[in-house]
Amino acid sequence: MFRKTIVIGAAVLAMCGSAFTQSTNQPVPVNTLSDHQAFCDYVTQQAMAQRDLLLMPRATAGVTQPDTGLPMQMVWGISSSLSDVRKAGLTMDAARKDCDLYGATMAAQRNIQYALPVLEKQALQHRLALIQQASGKLDGLIAGTREMVDAQNLTRPMLFALQSSKIKLEADRADTQGKIAALYAPDLAATPLKQLVAEKQAGEAKEQSAIEKLNRQNNWDVSLSIGVHQQINPPSETPAPYGAVTVRYNLASGTINKHLSQATGAYTDWKSVQEGDVVRNAEILRKQVTDSISAQRNRLESLKAAQQQVQSNLLLVADTDTGAAIDFRNQLTSAQLLVEIEIGDASFRLTLLRDFLENNY
Repeated sequence: MFRKTIVIGAAVLAMCGSAFTQSTNQPVPVNTLSDHQAFCDYVTQQAMAQRDLLLMPRATAGVTQPDTGLPMQMVWGISSSLSDVRKAGLTMDAARKDCDLYGATMAAQRNIQYALPVLEKQALQHRLALIQQASGKLDGLIAGTREMVDAQNLTRPMLFALQSSKIKLEADRADTQGKIAALYAPDLAATPLKQLVAEKQAGEAKEQSAIEKLNRQNNWDVSLSIGVHQQINPPSETPAPYGAVTVRYNLASGTINKHLSQATGAYTDWKSVQEGDVVRNAEILRKQVTDSISAQRNRLESLKAAQQQVQSNLLLVADTDTGAAIDFRNQLTSAQLLVEIEIGDASFRLTLLRDFLENNY
């Protein structure tokens, strides 16, 4: 009866291990993998290997000399551990938490890394539209001045002053287009940055909790060993079965668990101040945006003051039709167009930055 029990126990242990390994042999396609998916495949395969190692019973064989003076014996059998079975499930859970954390971290890091380039590209595209609008107005002014030059009402140097403004405008257009081409600004998730950071922090807490549970399994164990032994000299006719149940418990479990819990909290505190981490970088980005808002506000105030000066001078020559007055008016008008570009650019950037700060923090 005891031998029959051993055989049944061995079959059950073997089936438990094979049931978990058969479902893990399907290959994962490697084409069109995202960064997140590729990392998850990696950690999952690592966890599966560790899980299968923990779940499969261990086969043992050897020769032993009992301390009681009995003859030398040959021993073979299998053993399994309840703690290892528990660790197998916790290992897979830790891998899933690690995968989720990586995805949350990459999403937040991507939005932080490319936030300013995306805003800059939007601002530059808006500036191109302002340049196009000013260029059309300046072309009309140049055409009218050319007609007056042909009619000898104005001199060619007066026309050249407007053409010089056109050259500056085209140079500004080319420079803006070059900056847009040099910027890499991918499409970012619409999720607010504060939510992405919160999801990343929640993922860290879950991952550390899973690791803590896994480490706590080292404090105890219940192991089962079954097999047979046979006397070697003199040889016995039939092998004899054996079975053993071993219970192990670490007396320092309370202190160990306390330190593990404190380590989880300390990890969260460290990540909140770590240079280069998402939480710290999000605060740096907030500071950059806040400083940029202040800079654009000062720029806008200065530009508006310059615009008022131009408009005041335009009023002085609004009703004068002398050549000198027309020339001065043309110069003021072209200057006004250039100032309007800068004011429109500063206003758009200020609104863009304020909206970003409000929506993400």
